[in-house]
Amino acid sequence: MKPLVGSIKLLIGLPLLCTFDTSALAANTPLAADAGTYHVEIRNFAFAPKTLTVPAGTRVEWTNRDDEPHVVTSAGASFASSKALDTGDSYTATFAKRGTYTYYCSIHPMMVGTIIVQ
Repeated sequence: MKPLVGSIKLLIGLPLLCTFDTSALAANTPLAADAGTYHVEIRNFAFAPKTLTVPAGTRVEWTNRDDEPHVVTSAGASFASSKALDTGDSYTATFAKRGTYTYYCSIHPMMVGTIIVQ
């Protein structure tokens, strides 16, 4: 894990040393809000990330960032569907068992995603 270090010149001409930890960005790994919750954003009529790999016992939270409502629906009825999520609304499901869970938006079925539980 190597931090990115950069230099920015302030308006008065003095450099300001900044350090950024880019390890999560470099690995393209979703950040967990706490030890057991991962996040999926609904944005531009897509789930991001489209595929999420998590350990068993993980909570996954979907948050709608679109201006249109969306419903998170399990393709195999392996978890409960959300209510219609308006802009800013969230829905959480816990994945206790290993497996692959495919889901979609029941309002916009072209929107699909996958949770892989290891």
